[in-house]
Amino acid sequence: MTQRRSHHESEQADEDDVPEWVDQVMATVAAEVRRRRKEMGWSAQDLADRCEEIGHPIPRNVIANMESGRRSTLPLVDVMVLAEALNTAPIGLIYPVGYVEDVQRLPLQDATSTLNALRWFTGEASDLGADDDMLRYFRAHEAAQERLRNAQRDEEYARHHAASAHNAEWKAEALRAQARAAEEAEEARDRLHRARAFIEEEGATPPYLWPAPGPLPSPWSDSDSTEENDL
Repeated sequence: MTQRRSHHESEQADEDDVPEWVDQVMATVAAEVRRRRKEMGWSAQDLADRCEEIGHPIPRNVIANMESGRRSTLPLVDVMVLAEALNTAPIGLIYPVGYVEDVQRLPLQDATSTLNALRWFTGEASDLGADDDMLRYFRAHEAAQERLRNAQRDEEYARHHAASAHNAEWKAEALRAQARAAEEAEEARDRLHRARAFIEEEGATPPYLWPAPGPLPSPWSDSDSTEENDL
């Protein structure tokens, strides 16, 4: 006859089967380091040598102890250097999407998908209560600069086609495309300027502009201007 466990006994067994959260995080990083190391055909010594080349030595025995679970601590700087050595991002070791299905973001929380945890860690998640305006401004700045770069490229491409068109119909179409790209570039310049203005208002330094996007319009000149929340 099958022996049944009481509810209390089942809960106790479940608790005993689940490692502490800190141990879980370390075990996930260690397993991903080992997986990537072996995927690259490296020994623990090879990985140690690469860490030394980067400038932060992590001895072979330390790597071996980490992978086997015998290491009690895992400094953030080690995760950063190991990630660089293994040609990945630190977040890829902490939340190896595709190789670990679920993780605990924090102790006393239910498990969530590794991808959701990664988005929380990087600030990409919008439903976790994170509200970092500066991060939002910088991302808006990056998006606007990329949009401007693409629009300028399209405008130049259309200008070339207009100049080399073999008939009036082709030239007219190229000129329309050029006008659309110019309008897109102007809107991108406006958003870029707004993002920089909000960053400066918060006392921070905006990212360096490269390549130079040309004169940026005043963000407050148009009555239908984009508001801060639209960035």
